[in-house]
Amino acid sequence: MEFSYFIYQLIIGLSHSMLLFLIASGLTIIFGLLNIPNFAHGSLYMLGAYFTYYFLHSLPGLSFGLALVFSVLAVGIIGAILEFIPLRKIYERSHALQLLMTFSFILMIDDATKYFAGTDFLSIAIPKLMDGSFTLPGDREMPVYSIFIIACGLVVAYLLWLGLYKTRLGKLVQAGTANKEMLSALGINVPRLFTLVFILGSVLAGLGGGLAGPLKAVSVGMGETVIITIFAIVIVGGVGSLKGAFIASILVGELNTFGVVFFPSFAMAFTYILVIAVLLTKPEGLFRIK
Repeated sequence: MEFSYFIYQLIIGLSHSMLLFLIASGLTIIFGLLNIPNFAHGSLYMLGAYFTYYFLHSLPGLSFGLALVFSVLAVGIIGAILEFIPLRKIYERSHALQLLMTFSFILMIDDATKYFAGTDFLSIAIPKLMDGSFTLPGDREMPVYSIFIIACGLVVAYLLWLGLYKTRLGKLVQAGTANKEMLSALGINVPRLFTLVFILGSVLAGLGGGLAGPLKAVSVGMGETVIITIFAIVIVGGVGSLKGAFIASILVGELNTFGVVFFPSFAMAFTYILVIAVLLTKPEGLFRIK
């Protein structure tokens, strides 16, 4: 493999990794604090893509950035409704019931999307400011939008780090991930904290979907195709660990990208091999929350 081609694939893989991180960071925070394996997290990602498409096409002249903001807010509202009405009642129930409940959300969201948006594959144009490429050494054309996604992922990672480690709310989330009973003993309004965390996780999933829209066909079921990979990232990184989600997203994204190049029919298997290897050596994930 030429070095220039290696660098090209490395950057493309990093772009893919940052999209995965945006989704996985939301899930790992929700799973870590609320202890709910939210299988509908992929559906929130899908809604982010659909809302972005809707706002761009229903409000002529609206910029991609504003459409993204509006779609993220819409997904956040839906996340708040899901947490406040059905999920809050099953926090102390078994994971089996929680999985069934969140799986039912997938079916309902998919059917609602079909009803309102139809079943056609939709496409979102890459914003004009980023609809171009630049030449890497070796005459490889690198899409500007891929660099934009990498930048978005890094900025969000930094903001999440600041929020979780430098603010009172973030420290409460960390404390609750390690010991939920302690929060109640300190007089913290735990239900409200849970709602805020679920909204944050939903917003991150919606942001990932909106950014993925120009790269993928926007369609019903696109969330199901990504959710297993996202759960794999959360398991590898360690449930509740933001650093773990970041590192695991890069590992999975690069493995998948280079796997497609060298072993196209076997590419997805590398993700599951990584999961098995981590579970056998570090069952709590690479970065356990203590």
